[in-house]
Amino acid sequence: MLAAAWLQRARTVLQTGGLIGYPTEGVYGLGCDPGDEAAVRRLCTLKQRPLSAGLILIAADARQLAGYIAPNERELARLLAAAGERAITWLIGAGPLTAPWITGGRDQVAVRITTHPMAAALCVAAGMPLVSTSANRRGRPPARSLLQLRRWFGAELDLILPGPTGAAVGPSEIRDAMTGRVLRPGAAG
Repeated sequence: MLAAAWLQRARTVLQTGGLIGYPTEGVYGLGCDPGDEAAVRRLCTLKQRPLSAGLILIAADARQLAGYIAPNERELARLLAAAGERAITWLIGAGPLTAPWITGGRDQVAVRITTHPMAAALCVAAGMPLVSTSANRRGRPPARSLLQLRRWFGAELDLILPGPTGAAVGPSEIRDAMTGRVLRPGAAG
């Protein structure tokens, strides 16, 4: 688990529009405050990713997603049933706090209740869900080691949180919460 000093530093960086790198369930991620349009735009520029692609939000628990999602009963049931199982990202109806720069202009938002203890602690320390996107440039594989993360993004990030990734072998599975349909196969872990 991250030391309290690291978490406080991460909170400050996020609250001031900074970008962070951190371990997730299967790869290193890049993140920022989802409500900070300038930070999200900077992140997308860094990744060479169009805003229209949309971004994932991670949270420590479902309560952190209040206002960011507007699920129906079926969507909420699927999100809650899978929480803590493994890394599944769900497309769910977007709530009033979710900006178009997160959804890519769609009426759904991609969310995951993270199973990685450090990522969850980071969300708790920040007091909000976080943008979470794999640490890679568009079309390239994601960073699987701290060394790769530092080589590829070190000078461009405001903070890199050290620690191991989880046991998953890649990015999370993405499913439609209404239908349960798998949109992107995920890594086991």
